[in-house]
Amino acid sequence: MTKMIFVNLPVTDLQKSMAFYESLGFRNNPQFTDDTAACMVWSEAIHVMLLTHAKWRTFTSRPIPPATSSEVMLALACDSRAAVDAMLKAAAANGGIADINPMQDLGFMYNRNLADPDGHVWEPMWMNLEAMPAA
Repeated sequence: MTKMIFVNLPVTDLQKSMAFYESLGFRNNPQFTDDTAACMVWSEAIHVMLLTHAKWRTFTSRPIPPATSSEVMLALACDSRAAVDAMLKAAAANGGIADINPMQDLGFMYNRNLADPDGHVWEPMWMNLEAMPAA
């Protein structure tokens, strides 16, 4: 079996969250989507499971962090600086918050941070390994 990651996120409004992630370039996999959960695909190896709070609570009794917390920052590789910027623009236009942390531009690496409508933190990034300084 191919190694994959399924990031599970509790969300307040499933339909709004699905639309948000679609605006960032994720696509929905209806095979794993119902009224309580949606599978949003970034790549063959990366999937985000959006779970209603009720569904989330079937997996854990731990509390759902408030939207103002940062329990994790998830980095997504983009094809270019322009793709990073486009993702931030889409986030801001679709219920997210762009640039929640300072932008980082190291020349060979460029990243910005956004929060989805539930406060989950994402870091779209672009990297040119050939331009990376020698260690």
